Amino acid sequence: MEVSGVASGVEQEPLGQEQLWSPQQEEKEGEEQKQREELEKRRQLLCTEFASVTSSDAAVAQCYLAENDWDMQRALNSYFEPPLDEQYVDRMSPVPPVTETFVDLTDSLSGSSVTATVKEVERGLQEDDSTLSLITWNIDGLDLSNLQERARGVCSYIALYSPDVVFLQEVVPPYLNYLQKRAVSYTIIPGNTEAYFTAIMLKKSRVRVLKHEITPFPTTSMMRNLLEVHATVSGNELCFMTSHLESTKTHAEERLNQLKLVLKKMSEMPASTTVIFGGDTNLRDKEVAKLGGLPSNILDIWEFLGKPEHCHYTWDTSQNTNLNARYKCKLRFDRLLLRAASTGGQIIPQSLDLIGLEKLDCGKFPSDHWGLLCNFDVVL
Repeated sequence: MEVSGVASGVEQEPLGQEQLWSPQQEEKEGEEQKQREELEKRRQLLCTEFASVTSSDAAVAQCYLAENDWDMQRALNSYFEPPLDEQYVDRMSPVPPVTETFVDLTDSLSGSSVTATVKEVERGLQEDDSTLSLITWNIDGLDLSNLQERARGVCSYIALYSPDVVFLQEVVPPYLNYLQKRAVSYTIIPGNTEAYFTAIMLKKSRVRVLKHEITPFPTTSMMRNLLEVHATVSGNELCFMTSHLESTKTHAEERLNQLKLVLKKMSEMPASTTVIFGGDTNLRDKEVAKLGGLPSNILDIWEFLGKPEHCHYTWDTSQNTNLNARYKCKLRFDRLLLRAASTGGQIIPQSLDLIGLEKLDCGKFPSDHWGLLCNFDVVL
C-alpha cells in the first residue's frame, strides 16, 4: 500500500477487534497513569522526609523505605534499629582483658526519639595507663547493600574491643550519623561531611584531644585528604593520622605523592610527640620500594612485629566474598606506621590482629576489608 493511500484513508483495511481503543479504556489508562505519577510524588516526598529526619541522602532513604514497603515508621525503626544482640557478640573472637569501660551501642527508646547510652562498668579498677589499643578499618560505606547490618557489625566490634582510638575510612554521612548516636563515649572527628571520608574516634576517658587538622591532597581526583588529631594519652603527646590514599593500580603515582606528604608530616612532628598513622593506603610493596623504603625514623608496625602471617592480607577476595569478585587477590592495603618520640614516654607495638572475619546474618562481612586491631605498651 502506498503512503498516500494511508494518508487519505484509501484502501485501508478495517481494524481488528484488538486494535480498537474505546473511550472507557482510554479513561482507565489515564487514571492509572495519574495514579502512578501521584505514587511517585508521594514516594519522593517520603524520601525527602526520611533523609531530613535521618540526616542521610535520597539513595539511602529510598533503600530503607523500599525495604519496608514505603512505611515511614517501619523504615525509621529499621534505620535506628538497635545493634546486634549478645548472641552475635558471643560468636566473635575472645575479648581481650584490657577494658573497664565499654560502649553500649543499644538504643534507649523514649517515645519516637532514639538515643544512645553509655554504661560504665565499675570493676573496682582504674583504666590501664600502661596500654593503648587502636583499630583501623575501611568500613566500605559506599556499598549500600546491607549497610545498616554491616554498620551494626562494625559497632559491635568497637563495643567488643573498646579501643582507645579508631581510624575509619569510607565513612558516609548516614554511617557517621549512626556512630554519633551510638558511640557517645567517643569523640568523633570526621575528615569531611560530604560524599565519603575518613574519621577518627577517640575514647573520651583515655584521650584528651588538643586540636585536629585536615590537609587536602592537592592533586587527588578522589576527594582524599589527611586527617590528624593531636592529643595526650596518659600524659604522652601523640598525633593520630589517618587517610585513604588514592585507589586502583592506575593511580600509583598520585598515591605515592600522597604517601610522601604523609611521611613528611610525620617526620616534621615535634620530637616529643609519638605519631601513629593508619588507614587504607592501597599500597603495593613494590611502590614503597620505589621510594627507597620508609624513612629510618618511621616503622611499619606489621614488619616491626615480625611480619605475622595471620594478619598479612587485609584485602583478600579469596576469603572475603562481599564483592563477589571472580578474581582472587590478596593485598596488604591497610597499614599502620609509627614514628616514636625521641623523648618522654614510649609507645611500643605489641600485637596486631585482623578483625571483621565473621559473616553477619545477612551473609556479608562488615566490610570488604578486614580491620586491624593493634595493641601497644605505654612505657613512661
